[in-house]
Order: sequence, then structure tokens, then C-alpha cells
Amino acid sequence: MDSYLHVSAVVQSLLIATVVAVLVGVAVYRSPFGSAAATAAAGTILTVPSFALLGLLIPLMGLGVAPTVTALVLYALLPILRNTLIGLSSVDTAVVDAARGVGMNRLRVLAAIELPLAWPSILTGMRVSTQLIMGILALAAYAKGPGLGNLIFSGLARLGSPNAVPQALTGTVLIVALALVLDGLFVLVGRFTISRGIRD
Repeated sequence: MDSYLHVSAVVQSLLIATVVAVLVGVAVYRSPFGSAAATAAAGTILTVPSFALLGLLIPLMGLGVAPTVTALVLYALLPILRNTLIGLSSVDTAVVDAARGVGMNRLRVLAAIELPLAWPSILTGMRVSTQLIMGILALAAYAKGPGLGNLIFSGLARLGSPNAVPQALTGTVLIVALALVLDGLFVLVGRFTISRGIRD
């Protein structure tokens, strides 16, 4: 059950962070200042220790899922945003000009040309964010968040008893295993969603 809740919280947070990061990336990628400001803002969040961020969110949101998911979304933003900007900026301008030359408007060019070409980079950012927040979620047990962190914290709280260390180690190993499984799923997603021409 804890494993399911751990994966569920990570996936939900990742999806929210991806939507937010891609929308921000689309809004600012043509502006060097906007791109730098957005990246700096997302990067600043990563400098805040997990316990400190949760401590700031608890008075506003209480304990449980809300502060946990909010914290995970904030931590997941930077890799996805940065890779979105890199992906969109690396699209060949000749391809964009050709698309506009055949009558495609800016929105259609973005949806049909730029985002599909940037998708491999965005997917890489999602993989990085997933690995990042898998570990951070364990600390969310401090805020009564869901997941395997509760198993780890419970074991650490009973140090000295026979099952304490094995319990903490079990939670840790499960987090690593689940992280590897999710990363493998991202590899499969890439194979099915990235055209062979782009992969090659």
C-alpha cells in the first residue's frame, strides 16, 4: 500500500509539474530574459531544504497530501522547465520558417512542429525530476505525507528494537527499486512517442 501511494504521489506531482513547466517554457522561450528569470526562480526553489519547505507549507495547507504534492511539484519544475527551454530553442529555425511559409500560424507551428521536436528533451527532464522527487517524497513523512517515508521513519523511530533497521532498509530499497521501474517506463514511453528519425 505504501509503495502504491508513493508512486501515485510521484506520478501526480510529476504530471502537474510537467504541465506548469511546459506552459511556462512555451511562454518565455523566445525571451532570453524571461527564460533566465523562469529558470532562476525554479532553481531557487531547489536551494530550499525539503524540511524547510514542508515547514513553510504546513501552516498554510496543514498536514498530509496537500503540502507533500505542492512541495514535490515545486522541486520537479526546474529539470522539466530547463529541458523544455533547451528543446524549444534547439528547433531548427529553417523548419519553423518552412512551416510558416505553407500557412501555419504560430500556435499550429508550436503544436505540430516545435513541441514534438522538443519532446525528447522534455521527456529527459521528466525522468530527472522523477528520480529527484522519489527521494524527496520519503522526507514528506515529516508532514504526514503518503509513501514509503513512513516505513523509514517508523523504523528509525524504533532504533534499538530487532526490526527497526530492516524496516528502514526495506523502505529505502523499495524507493530505489520503484525509481528504477519508473525510469524503465519512461524509456518505453520514449520508444513509443519519439519518432525513429528523431531518436536516430
